[in-house]
Amino acid sequence: MWRIIVLWIVIMGLVTSDMISYEGYKVFSIYPSIDRQLKLLELSTKQYSSWFWKQPNELDEEVQVMIPPNHLQSFYEIVHITNTRFELKINNVQKLINNTISQNQSQGFDFQSYHILEEIYEYLEELAKKYPNKVQVVVGGKTYEGRQIKGVKIINHENSPGIFIEGGIYAREWISPATVMYILHQLLTSTNSKVKFVADYYNWFIFPIFNPDGYAFTFNKTHGDRLWRKSRKPFSPNCIGANLNRNWDFRWNTSGVSNNPCSDTYPGNEAFSEIEMKTMSEYIKSVNDQLYAYIAFHSYGQLLMIPYGYTNAHIFNYDHLHNISLKGINALRQKYNTVYKTGCIGELFTNLPSGLSVDYMASVLNKSVVYLYKLRDKSEYGFLLPPEQIIPTGEETLDSLVAMFNELYQLDYAKNN
Repeated sequence: MWRIIVLWIVIMGLVTSDMISYEGYKVFSIYPSIDRQLKLLELSTKQYSSWFWKQPNELDEEVQVMIPPNHLQSFYEIVHITNTRFELKINNVQKLINNTISQNQSQGFDFQSYHILEEIYEYLEELAKKYPNKVQVVVGGKTYEGRQIKGVKIINHENSPGIFIEGGIYAREWISPATVMYILHQLLTSTNSKVKFVADYYNWFIFPIFNPDGYAFTFNKTHGDRLWRKSRKPFSPNCIGANLNRNWDFRWNTSGVSNNPCSDTYPGNEAFSEIEMKTMSEYIKSVNDQLYAYIAFHSYGQLLMIPYGYTNAHIFNYDHLHNISLKGINALRQKYNTVYKTGCIGELFTNLPSGLSVDYMASVLNKSVVYLYKLRDKSEYGFLLPPEQIIPTGEETLDSLVAMFNELYQLDYAKNN
């Protein structure tokens, strides 16, 4: 058993490069069916979590792992020795990466391709100019490399309940900012009566990219990494960045993290050690009395989740939020038959991730409507969703938000009248 563990860890740890290419890398789905197989995977993630696209949770549940080409033979040996069921999902990661990068970028902002940070910020400014009485660009925070964390607020009525939308906390999850931008665009332009009601009744605080440094790094063609996840602050000569969704000051560093600074689940050296989350949390606190709900967008897995992450115990109003989320995933399914699962984060992820933004919002800032989406897909493309899926993802996600917030309005109206 220990020989297998050592071999596996060697495989996961040998690949480093200044200019990251994923040519010939493959992604496998692994299905641990006995404790020994699950333990092996869990031990590996503690040291080399960056290669795990979907981490181990329970027996018989899918784990996804990316293997470099020069260690494929050893990987095959390990799964054979341990008699672990596996399946090839992505034959060449670099080919999928190339497909996410548009070769012919359009002149204006569109939803046919993924956009660099500067284009997204430019479009926010354009919207503010186009809707000067409605849209205001806001700088909520700043980054280690000196970038601004820009968003917009849409104030329809001074005392209307506000919905805060968080996108792009993980750099590689390009579908998150793209979906947030699609939702923002529809809130301003849709002629659908249900969309218009939600757009006009609520106030909106929308930040498409919480991690601008990391996001910019995933687009960097000279020394970037398309699959980078964390922030960009060095913690040692060889270890850069913290996991920004493990850095919040609620149950920080209690579970579901690694204290290895090179790990993708490294939570930083203290709560709010990352200036991105420290400054954004301060901005959110400054508008907290205007906020009714907080929605975070991640990928991938097709999940609509409810706090908490650090425990499988339910939030006080779990049943209420669960009933609303059922309406959300039902509405989401209508257009493209995209199937989501809903439930408590801590039950869906048994490693119990701690230091989450949504847990902080629910417990420290006392928001009673808090959700975390994991957008498309389940495992075919993973973090490399093709750009032709941006609009379908945006459409169905907007449908779910509209269904949920229309329902919340109806319930609040019935309660108060």
